[in-house]
Amino acid sequence: MSLTVLMNAGPWLSVPPPGYGGIENVIATLVPELRRLGVRVVLASVDSSTLPVDEQISVFPDGQFQALQRPYNQVCGIAPAHLAGVVRLLHRRDDIDLVHDHVEAVGLATLAAMGPDAPPVLHTLHWDLAKHPALYGNLDGGDRVRVNGVSASQLARAPQALREHSVGHVYLSTPLAVDADRRPRPDKGDYLIILGRINPGKGQDVGARLAQRVGVPLVLAGPVGPYHRPEDLAAAGDEARQNPDVRFFYDEVAPHVDGDLVRWVGTVAGQERDDLLAGARASLFPLRWEEPGGTAVVESLALGTPVVATARGCLPELIEHGRTGLLTGDEEELAELILAADAIDADECRREAATRFTPAVMAQRYVELYEKVRGGTTARHLQPA
Repeated sequence: MSLTVLMNAGPWLSVPPPGYGGIENVIATLVPELRRLGVRVVLASVDSSTLPVDEQISVFPDGQFQALQRPYNQVCGIAPAHLAGVVRLLHRRDDIDLVHDHVEAVGLATLAAMGPDAPPVLHTLHWDLAKHPALYGNLDGGDRVRVNGVSASQLARAPQALREHSVGHVYLSTPLAVDADRRPRPDKGDYLIILGRINPGKGQDVGARLAQRVGVPLVLAGPVGPYHRPEDLAAAGDEARQNPDVRFFYDEVAPHVDGDLVRWVGTVAGQERDDLLAGARASLFPLRWEEPGGTAVVESLALGTPVVATARGCLPELIEHGRTGLLTGDEEELAELILAADAIDADECRREAATRFTPAVMAQRYVELYEKVRGGTTARHLQPA
């Protein structure tokens, strides 16, 4: 395939990220498979990114994620500065066939505003589409800018103007799904895990209360705001409470963290993360929001760990109730399902991941969408995704 794609990862974290980093991990998973299919990739990220690509551009030497805890008037220029670098490159070169953008709000707005001066754009929506109503409700990308979701349920909640620019959805994937059905059955411990950034939407406070109620140990693995380790958060002092996720942790989660039945271990990565997830009795997702993509869900399946979750957002698309996990709309029933998770077959979870959630499946789907976008195909001409 002769195709050059500018992959716009943004200025917040390197690719791959040094631990937690949902979007950056998605890009790090997708790009090697695209290159295997013959796609030439130009990565727009930060200098410290180490992902092998054909070319890399950047404005910042390192990820700017730490800046997100500062007041808006101190950080509002970071993403525009990165996008300005992308626009400068697009203006001076004619070899970019398509821009695949992953930068929330400002990426879509900037590239749409370029009009016919830019190549075709596919903007992936990784987040809650209830945000940015003025942008999404009035989007006009002409016949050049298209969007895709990471689940059907996510797009179903989008404003009409955004849906009119959609070319469908692509489920997230994980390298752990490759040959997941051929790996030995994992040894299981007697603990639950919630993997992901600690914030109200993920419901770690609900999970902690449920763990206390049913007497099953719970591990909370993920950052609190910009703080990846408990000692880093402790050292930050009262100033850290300016971050809303930090306030949520201290006010709603920390009272249940006793270091025994409920533990917060901070960010875990690499083999440590995989071993912790594979050894869990179940992955718990006590969601308060409409989860758009669910990277941790597919990782859990790939490692043979059943999912016990609130049936919100993409969860019913990813999990088959009674086969690869247990879903409910009721918090009280969630406690009962925790105790029933042992009935789910780990092999079924791993087979599902190996079939549906490998990087090769995701990359092939994106190549199909690239061709639709380059061909000027609009949402009304597409078959339902």
